[in-house]
Amino acid sequence: MNVVIWIIQVLLAAAFLMSGIMKLTVSKNRVKEKVGGWVEDFKVMEIKMIGLVEILGAIGLILPMVMNIFPFLTPIAASGLGVTMIVAAQTHLKRKESIFINIIFLIMALLIVLGRLLLVPAA
Repeated sequence: MNVVIWIIQVLLAAAFLMSGIMKLTVSKNRVKEKVGGWVEDFKVMEIKMIGLVEILGAIGLILPMVMNIFPFLTPIAASGLGVTMIVAAQTHLKRKESIFINIIFLIMALLIVLGRLLLVPAA
């Protein structure tokens, strides 16, 4: 079970890391091309902050457990990313956009939280 949870952690971390780097490094118009019209509802700095939150969440999914320093931070990071997906889904629903990927990422985050708290505790 530990291997399965690690796979989910790595996949979710990679997705958020790539998304966060893109939001931090490219223009608002380029982000809109890549991820959709929801960008119109946010200022440039808000998009950059979302990117930063995604990067920090991705780091929190992996680094604490790999380094065995405060590994309890991993389920906390997953919880934070889950909340991020709930808020993102609300934004997409207001705009009548698909929330499919938000639901998938939310489920992955929940599996990490449950897995690291109950099945294979993060120490």
